[in-house]
Amino acid sequence: MTGLLPVTVARAGSAEPAAPLVVLLHGRGSSERDIIGLADHLPAGPAYAAVRAPIAEGGGFAWFANRGIGRPVAESLAQTMAWFRAWLDDVAPEGRPVVMLGVSGGAAFAGGLVLADPDRFAGAAILYGTLPFDAAVPVSNSSSVGSIGRLYGGGISEKACGGVQQPPALLLGIATGGPGLHTNALAHLVLTVNYGLTVQATTGATRSDLEDVADAVVRDWPST
Repeated sequence: MTGLLPVTVARAGSAEPAAPLVVLLHGRGSSERDIIGLADHLPAGPAYAAVRAPIAEGGGFAWFANRGIGRPVAESLAQTMAWFRAWLDDVAPEGRPVVMLGVSGGAAFAGGLVLADPDRFAGAAILYGTLPFDAAVPVSNSSSVGSIGRLYGGGISEKACGGVQQPPALLLGIATGGPGLHTNALAHLVLTVNYGLTVQATTGATRSDLEDVADAVVRDWPST
């Protein structure tokens, strides 16, 4: 596909080809290296794949061209979703459970995939992101979203930069999560830290300061 980077994946967890696959999608301007560490704190058993977004942007990568906070350009999103599905259908043929976990831009991207084809996914966690309803995502099957694994409805309404009100985040439980994985609580932790880092970054915090906070969160992440 024109202009899109080749698929790059960081892997963790099970190497069994039939193991449930949890796909980790990073935020805008980040990379697969920044999110693969979450696999160490998620349930044992699944295979974890952190995919790098296909559009180079600054020092990181993006899932789609943007026309505003959490608002994909429709043509760009359609192209990158097709790029992702080509990879996914190769590594996870029919019968292999697939769970999506996306943060920020990765959440909007995961949400688009789930809305377009909910029957393809066993579960999803959409964290601190909007759903791309206004990006021409085909949602004729969206009524089937309720059939995805374990469904957690929850939300946080935050003021984005410039005072724009974002729609509440939609939190969907991870189907492979076992007892002790309190998805809603962990989701709110991720939201709080991510929002706080954004505010600090725009008010003068250094890269070192932000990395110290991120390292502390990963170090103290609750075990399951």
